[in-house]
Amino acid sequence: MQPRMQNPAMVLSGAMQPIQEIFKAVHSAGVDGQTLELVHLRVSQINGCSACVDGGAKTARKAGVSDERLATVAAWRETPYFTGPERAALELAEAATRLADRADAVNDEIWDAAATHFNEKQLAALVLMIGVTNMFNRLNATTRQIAGAWG
Repeated sequence: MQPRMQNPAMVLSGAMQPIQEIFKAVHSAGVDGQTLELVHLRVSQINGCSACVDGGAKTARKAGVSDERLATVAAWRETPYFTGPERAALELAEAATRLADRADAVNDEIWDAAATHFNEKQLAALVLMIGVTNMFNRLNATTRQIAGAWG
């Protein structure tokens, strides 16, 4: 397997630094690090981005996510391993990633469930994490980045 090209954010000088600043802001907003990593992993699973699933699982493990939770995040609704806030964040992540699947994909019920667990700053962080993860998934999948290649 060979990538089609280097990740576009690495090719264009000046592109990666602002993205890293977004990640820094996201991680400073008060959302539990494990929750952010679970969101990243689930979005990447949905989008089929092997590089992000691989990297996301490694980063989640470093953040303290157990192997049991890593193995079941794709089936989080059917497992007892996730907290209420994590479930709300995962549901928001799935809905915001699958915008084209239905009208009003992120409906009031999904938003309100997340808002019961997270304040506005934390919701902003979650939405940014979901958006940036979706962006990276699209960059990596389009250019066929290889799982494990980023170390």
